[in-house]
Amino acid sequence: MKQAYLFVHFREKTTPDGEQVYFALSQDAFHWEAVNGGQPVLTSTLGDEGVRDCTILRTRQGKIVILATDLGLARHMRGKYKGTWDEIGRNGSKDLALWESDDLVHWSPQRMVRLGDADFGCLWAPDMLYDPKEDDYVVHWSSSHRSNNYGPKKIYYSRTRDFVHFTPPAVLYEKADSGIIDSAMYEENGRYYLFVKSEANPEIIIMLQSEQITGPFTRVYGFDPEMAKLEQGQYEAPTAVKTEDGRWCLFLDFYGTTKDKQGYVPFVADDIATGRFIRSDASFSFPYGFKHGTILTITPEEYRRIKEFYA
Repeated sequence: MKQAYLFVHFREKTTPDGEQVYFALSQDAFHWEAVNGGQPVLTSTLGDEGVRDCTILRTRQGKIVILATDLGLARHMRGKYKGTWDEIGRNGSKDLALWESDDLVHWSPQRMVRLGDADFGCLWAPDMLYDPKEDDYVVHWSSSHRSNNYGPKKIYYSRTRDFVHFTPPAVLYEKADSGIIDSAMYEENGRYYLFVKSEANPEIIIMLQSEQITGPFTRVYGFDPEMAKLEQGQYEAPTAVKTEDGRWCLFLDFYGTTKDKQGYVPFVADDIATGRFIRSDASFSFPYGFKHGTILTITPEEYRRIKEFYA
């Protein structure tokens, strides 16, 4: 084993401890084990005091950064948000929650990063990727906006070199016939591959590609046949990782079911460029239903360090 894998995610529960940061580990990206006895590793104490849609990145300087949606439904859905997703979309947090670490076991105090101005609705589902051309990081997320009366969402992005100073938001990708959410982007052989959830036409995950990290993006239609086999409107939160043997594993969050059956469904591709991801449930195992997260490739030493620290 030359590399291992850390899955950073949340858990969909009716209690506030579900909307926190959880870790899981794997030696092959197929078989996963819970960290910290399946309890949160990081707990939000700012903003909504709940986080969802976690993403993780290792900077060029070796620092690890976690970003997450600032949203606590267990605490605030019936009160602050009046029981409606529309209220969250219009008046949810303009901040993202952030933690940093040098070793994956000791984490900085939580701080909030304000990326949305007064014209933005809630900032959902951040993701981030290094841009070698600009030597900075592109942070992207989905949001509704005052410009279309908080209608169909778009994917926005901001650039940063230090995760303290950020450029003003700009549109990364918008779809003419529907809103889009849950963006996840990866680089392979100088091309950028973007997965997003389309909210209509079709109501499922779509895959795009570009020669530039900020687009323009074009559809990868080879991805669509496998998606057409899935029930529409039931999957979201794509996240992917390249395994040690060169294959790509794509995970889709199956939310359109009872809570005990929710969690990630896996797909595997020999080559990400083709878009031909084949559903592969039998090859994977999870200790419980992971919700919206991302995967970081780690070293065997880091794998052991995390296991021992949280043992």
